[in-house]
Amino acid sequence: MQIFGVDIGGSGIKGAPVDLDQGDLAQERCKVLTPHPATPESVADGVKQVVDHFGWTGPVGLTFPGVVTGGSTIRTAANVDKGWIDVDARALFSERLGGLPVTVVNDADAAGVAEVAFGAGRDRSGTVILLTFGTGIGSALFVDGVLVPNTELGHLELHGHDAEKRASSKAKEDGDLSWEQWAHRVQKYLAHVEMLFSPELFIIGGGVSRKAQKFLPLIEGIKAEIVPAQLQNNAGIVGAAMRAAKDSHQAS
Repeated sequence: MQIFGVDIGGSGIKGAPVDLDQGDLAQERCKVLTPHPATPESVADGVKQVVDHFGWTGPVGLTFPGVVTGGSTIRTAANVDKGWIDVDARALFSERLGGLPVTVVNDADAAGVAEVAFGAGRDRSGTVILLTFGTGIGSALFVDGVLVPNTELGHLELHGHDAEKRASSKAKEDGDLSWEQWAHRVQKYLAHVEMLFSPELFIIGGGVSRKAQKFLPLIEGIKAEIVPAQLQNNAGIVGAAMRAAKDSHQAS
């Protein structure tokens, strides 16, 4: 079974049909740059461009980099235009996609759902936390495989700042930090999260997960196991499609 997934990030909008039996992309993904400013209308245009690239006409799952309540309403917009707050994203995207059924989910939650079903969190009990390092830091918290949605742990305070302002991939790039310098910041952040939640497993996702060997060996003093996301930066696309398939099944 195939469902379309779209991952909306601070730097790119990427999507593809997803093979839900394999938990992987069915075709090579299409990516367009996230517009700046990332207003609801301009992002919806980018999503339409990605979906139209494949001529897709079925259900579409979309991630959003912020809190999403009720599968539709946007509550926060840390790394996109503030005009998103209180927008009915499901209605916006469905209208722009010609009435296709749409599901909207927090981006890190989508990535986490995919990793727990098909990747590094599969068959893991206890508390598992996926953290996506990109423009910001997204989080997905699972207890015995069950998602606690919209945790937003990237906004925990760390040394007087939002943690994502200090330890995201963007912070590494903006500060021209070495892998060692950045790993030290990530280590402090993980120690803070571990103190609060005592997870058995941290899964490190986002685009930087492709380079896990450059920084994970430098992180010390964390009791939890730390592993890179197996689906890497495709996890959000897969998780969005999974959620859309679930909604489509419930509606039928």
